[in-house]
Amino acid sequence: MAKESIFTRIIRGEIPSYKVYEDEDTFAFLDIHPKQPGHVLVIPKKEIDHIWDLPDEDYQALMATSKKVAQRIREIINPRRVAMQVEGTGVPHAHVHIFPFSTVEEFHAEADMDRDPDHQALSEMAAKLAF
Repeated sequence: MAKESIFTRIIRGEIPSYKVYEDEDTFAFLDIHPKQPGHVLVIPKKEIDHIWDLPDEDYQALMATSKKVAQRIREIINPRRVAMQVEGTGVPHAHVHIFPFSTVEEFHAEADMDRDPDHQALSEMAAKLAF
């Protein structure tokens, strides 16, 4: 059996996360290395590497939750735009990045993976965005 992804371990609560939304099929939590404050990862609870391999009902649930999260970001943070990216790298578990941005530079910003997560800021943002 293949090793479980870090996202599966987050869903089960084995690894802490800054959860903003959860339902029967999906889980949404803050990226600890955000491109912008309010950067959320939306994942299906079913661990499947490629988003395009998700069964239709899981794909639709992922997109529905992504829309809910994007609308919540618009409501709470009020950015100029909210982006959705599917890149398929980093973690072998289908996931969607939802993040606020106001400029092209913010959209294309790279997360600083070398910096320690700002747990205080993440905790405060999770409290604001939580459903």
